[in-house]
Amino acid sequence: MPVDFNFMVGGEAGQGVQSVGFLLAKVFARGGYHVFADQDYESRVRGGHNFFRVRVSDSKVGAIAEDVDVLIALNIDSIELHQAEMATDGIIIFDGEKIKGVSGNHADFLSIPPEKLAEAKAGNKLMANTVALGAALAVVDYDLNTLSAVLVDHFGEGEVADRNIAAAKAGHDFVRPGHRSKSRRLKPLPEARRMLLTGNEAISLGAIAAGCKFMAAYPMTPASSIMEYVAAQSKDLGLVMVHTEDEIAAINMAIGAAYAGVRAMTATSGSGLCLMVEGIGLAGITETPIVIIDGQRPGPAVGLPTRTEQGDLQFVLHAHHGDFPRAVLAPATIEDAFWVMIKAFNWAERYQLPVIILTDQHLASSYATIDRLDLSEVTIDRGMLFSETDDDPSDYMRHRVTKSGVSPRAFPGLGKALVVTDCDEHDEKGHLTEHAEERTAQVQKRLRKSLPLSKEIGTPLKYGSRRAGTTLVGWGSTYGAMHEAVDILRKEGASINMLHLSELWPFPAKAMADALSKASNSYCIESNATGQLARLMKAETGHDVTRRILKFDGRPLTPAYIAEAVRKEGY
Repeated sequence: MPVDFNFMVGGEAGQGVQSVGFLLAKVFARGGYHVFADQDYESRVRGGHNFFRVRVSDSKVGAIAEDVDVLIALNIDSIELHQAEMATDGIIIFDGEKIKGVSGNHADFLSIPPEKLAEAKAGNKLMANTVALGAALAVVDYDLNTLSAVLVDHFGEGEVADRNIAAAKAGHDFVRPGHRSKSRRLKPLPEARRMLLTGNEAISLGAIAAGCKFMAAYPMTPASSIMEYVAAQSKDLGLVMVHTEDEIAAINMAIGAAYAGVRAMTATSGSGLCLMVEGIGLAGITETPIVIIDGQRPGPAVGLPTRTEQGDLQFVLHAHHGDFPRAVLAPATIEDAFWVMIKAFNWAERYQLPVIILTDQHLASSYATIDRLDLSEVTIDRGMLFSETDDDPSDYMRHRVTKSGVSPRAFPGLGKALVVTDCDEHDEKGHLTEHAEERTAQVQKRLRKSLPLSKEIGTPLKYGSRRAGTTLVGWGSTYGAMHEAVDILRKEGASINMLHLSELWPFPAKAMADALSKASNSYCIESNATGQLARLMKAETGHDVTRRILKFDGRPLTPAYIAEAVRKEGY
């Protein structure tokens, strides 16, 4: 029988919700299962309701399911808020000595005394969460040895790990046979060598594999953990990560490093990207390759700092005045986030322009198991570099007008070639100019890069019935939820497929127009209020979707949400 099981850990900030959720995800990943997990947290240090969902399956999953099979409720709010989400045979694990007045018919209730057990068996009531974790594994009759190994990895060998193992065993042993249902049994599968990563960890690893050696950034949710990851690896891998005073400094330092010849990037969110806009133009006119990560969150202004949205698409397409080329990419999955970074750095240097990566809070902070990354498939393309062996350095012109629009790139101080550029319009040598002919030549030169770049843009990913009456269209992190929604609706007999874009600009207009013309009914699925991809498609192809499914409450799209919305409108 297929396995598809959902855990939730709920509590307030400071109760260890994320720690318990992460350990759950790691335990099942270590046990050979596919895992997808997401975090929902408020923008406060303590208090406020947080929860962590972990989906466990014996087949690949890329989204969260809405029904909850086991809820570890660390406070009464978690029961009251999530009781209606429980599966018909779900179980709520709670501290019956501290949480009183529990009632309801949505699930079975399993009362345990986690603090008392932690004090008695581990000598520290602070390990109460580990007791609850052990109890949750007992409910599904899962092997405690896997958790013990994960706890040793997490805490290191020694007393802390030993006490946590004792606490987990206490919770595991406390669960009586009546709460160990055969329908909930999860047994470790044959060992599978998979990685458990967040989107931001995959982005960081991709940047490192691509040869990025410099990052400058100012912390801003949800991009901050990229800074933290790169900084943690800096000493071992010879990287530089600069925590700047603001986002303006961050993008300008990254541009300076790239101008000097280093692969460089910065990462921020929408509000921070607003401050970086002038820097994007600087990279555009100086033709400096740079990678910019925009971890989207709901706006405007501070918006919902720890929630998710896809509200920056139209912004990044037009950020900065004037005409110059750029590329915009949006990873579909956590594994895709790694490979998108390789592509981004290669395109940035091949075409000497800014590349913007659109991720979002959902993709950035969610965990997923992925197959081990094959680094032999990573290629590094540094583009057209100036060679003093083949050309006369005294004749070097940084912005030489070429047929392709790409000029040979030399690095200042690394040879005899004099490298000059300017944020004012400049001539071929890089010196400021106001001559009409030279201005026209430079603008046309820069824009010529768009043609070869557009030929590299991949066609939209297609999934589902080859000839379908209904087509779902989406971009970025909606991929997993859309993919599963198509499966759900096809099982109901729907003639349906999907188109998904992760390479958004230059826009693949012909491929999209051809695909949309074959569907009699089309839905654009987006996490924003105005249908930004739908507007872009209409502008670039002349085709409009027949309906839009938009979600902009800060919570991620789920397969069930999309499927129900399609049912209501009709397929």
